[in-house]
Amino acid sequence: MIRLKNVPLASENPDRRVSGAKLVGLAVVFLWFTLGGILHFSATQIEAGLVPPYIPHPRAAVLISGVFELLGAVGLLWQSSRRIAGIGLFLLTVAVTPVHIYMLQYPERFPSIPYWLLVVRLPVQLGLLALIVWSSSSIAPKRFR
Repeated sequence: MIRLKNVPLASENPDRRVSGAKLVGLAVVFLWFTLGGILHFSATQIEAGLVPPYIPHPRAAVLISGVFELLGAVGLLWQSSRRIAGIGLFLLTVAVTPVHIYMLQYPERFPSIPYWLLVVRLPVQLGLLALIVWSSSSIAPKRFR
């Protein structure tokens, strides 16, 4: 077999450690979706009340999205599943955008939530999307010895 000097074989598992900053990002994303997923089951009725009326079966939508939040969070724990988990969490976050828009359009239906918080949710969601992409797909460069 021909082998180039200093180029590891795929089976040699080159250094693929996550940097400290990426680890913090992963921890934030993991906690965000773990806690969010738990809320989907512990506060199902409240969560279902946030779903826009044009989305059918709000309770089922809340429970299904809760399952996917928890699966995505768990998927972040292993490098082998991290990328696909990040893609799934990114798509899930985009999929729940109608809830944020609906709440912003009809703030009077959510009197217990300050209006400023409804406004801040969309930029926070953009930041979360960026954090998901950055932390789940970026790996420290391979090091050759």
